[in-house]
Amino acid sequence: MTNYQPSLETITPEETAEAGVNLIQVIETVIGSLDQSESAMVSHHENEGGYVWKFKYGSVETFVQLTGTSDEDTFTVWASVLNLPVQNESQLTRKLLEMNWLTTFESHFAIFNNQVVVVSSRTIAELSPGEVSRLITVVATIADDNDDVLRSEFGAA
Repeated sequence: MTNYQPSLETITPEETAEAGVNLIQVIETVIGSLDQSESAMVSHHENEGGYVWKFKYGSVETFVQLTGTSDEDTFTVWASVLNLPVQNESQLTRKLLEMNWLTTFESHFAIFNNQVVVVSSRTIAELSPGEVSRLITVVATIADDNDDVLRSEFGAA
């Protein structure tokens, strides 16, 4: 895994005092530091009160979702590594479970929308800028480090 940590020098403690708008600013700063193709997009869902960002990191598209700005709302990061169905699904499942044990840090492999993804999710209560940076970086990096290997080993069925 690449040990890259984006710089948060542009975010001051005063800016992180109010979780709502400033959490959005923290997320956008981290994404801006990681977005290698300068293609980051943000979508604000008025009726649902949430935000979704999408950016390219290496060979994977990474998504960040913030459901709102209260302590009970959720911060989720995910990136797809492999479309299902695949060859040798039982071997893939075993490999992913073993990888979840030691190599995924605060994230894990899961299945979402018929895809194998790397995901991390938590409530935003006491979510610090450092945690935002780490979770986005961990998910994007683990997905990018493993997508090509998993595709070549298990490929489409």
